[in-house]
Amino acid sequence: MLDFLAMNLRPLYAVALALTASALIYILGEHVHRNVREAITFAAAVLMAADVYSMIPSVLAGEEIKLEVFRIVKGISFTFNVDPAGMIFAFVASTLWILTSLYSVGYMRGHDEKNQTGYYAAFAMCLCATMGLCFAANLLTFFIFFEILTVATYPLVVHYRDEKGKKSGHKYLAYTLISGQIFFAAIVIIYVFTGTMDFVPGGFVATDTLPMPWACIVFFMMVGAGIVKAGVMPLHSWLPAAMVAPTPVSALLHAVAVVKAGAFCTLRVVLYVFGPEAAKACHGAEILAWMAVATIIVSSMIAIRKNNLKARLAYSTVGQLSYIVLGICILNPFAATGAMYHIIAHAFLKITLFMCAGAIFVTTHKTDITEMVGIGRRMPLTMTAFTLASVGIAGFPFFAGFVSKANIIMGAVEAGKPIYAATFVVSALLALVYLLPVIFIAFRKDVVNPEFAERGEANWRMLVPLLITAVVSIVLGCAPNLGFHLYDIATMAGNSIFGAFTL
Repeated sequence: MLDFLAMNLRPLYAVALALTASALIYILGEHVHRNVREAITFAAAVLMAADVYSMIPSVLAGEEIKLEVFRIVKGISFTFNVDPAGMIFAFVASTLWILTSLYSVGYMRGHDEKNQTGYYAAFAMCLCATMGLCFAANLLTFFIFFEILTVATYPLVVHYRDEKGKKSGHKYLAYTLISGQIFFAAIVIIYVFTGTMDFVPGGFVATDTLPMPWACIVFFMMVGAGIVKAGVMPLHSWLPAAMVAPTPVSALLHAVAVVKAGAFCTLRVVLYVFGPEAAKACHGAEILAWMAVATIIVSSMIAIRKNNLKARLAYSTVGQLSYIVLGICILNPFAATGAMYHIIAHAFLKITLFMCAGAIFVTTHKTDITEMVGIGRRMPLTMTAFTLASVGIAGFPFFAGFVSKANIIMGAVEAGKPIYAATFVVSALLALVYLLPVIFIAFRKDVVNPEFAERGEANWRMLVPLLITAVVSIVLGCAPNLGFHLYDIATMAGNSIFGAFTL
């Protein structure tokens, strides 16, 4: 009996560990040495990852890990449930918290940042909210943690407390809080018509539950919160604006938590609330798919014109997250599996790129690409990692991005949507256009910048995480099931959703 309770409490442990770390860091404040604050962060990150990893065998075995914390009324409860889709996101967030924690120490110390207590406390709270999202069993639980993530991220966006940061923070809140309240209104409507909020693979909204055009309206009321956080155009402008935050925050926004929470919200709404049949019948999935196609192409073209490295990577993220949205909206098992695996692939590849940008800034104080001529001579390991992540983002074989994109393309072909498949090919070429020049500039030999004449990498706390994430992106491309069977988990999620449907 005790073993059973311990097993079912593991989702709660993951949430509680990050919450406890955040509270301890905030309470201790500036009165303790920075080593204590960093040790709390590391301890919580490692314990959370161990807790998440311990649940993977149960997920692979199809065992249920469910915990009802409390019930409000019949059909409405605060409940956790561990399923394959949630495990994909939880693995990414818990693993990368360890690496971003190490990187944050190097960045914060190297750049002598202020407000470090608030930074580490808010960062931990973001991971608490992310774990809650991963394991939420119903719309109510999901909404609570979705809004906690919004509020917890705000102090990170306005970290520098300057006018530009405050403006970006207000813009971020305006976009995310308004869309969040619309999301809540849609949840109420769904509950009134269906009498439930529990996520179900394949959805629980019947095709005759809501008449047209109300079904499409409610669909976008719900999915709007997700596509705002995922940066789907034209609801994306908060994301580039948030680049005023420190680079570890950019990595959190673009690879670990916020944008992934948006993509994950879209996945839950389309495939676990409406389901393939209702999402197709109300035309919501088709409209959203075309929005994703437009976002992928337009954001890539904007990225080409950006000289600031973080801005270029920000627009790259806008496009890459729409890969996930498009994969979800194709509505078949191949594409859904690819979309879920792209959550992993994009996380490791994009966080590598942002970590490289941060390492360059802290070491050389360069932010614009045109200022980085020959920087590969000084920082060869950093720029090699950047090169690997760049070709991985473009979808080259032997990288995780190739596995995810190949699955989505196969899904598009199987669904008879060649334009969607062509979008990925065009996007890959555009990714090379906006990333390869950075590499060519960095490794130019005909121009020697005196600043870069001697080798001088970033400090090891920043260098080690970005090298690890670069290597992992290759490992997951060559052997997607190595270690944690992540591809199998993504496939399980896709099959559970579409097993009963033929579209």
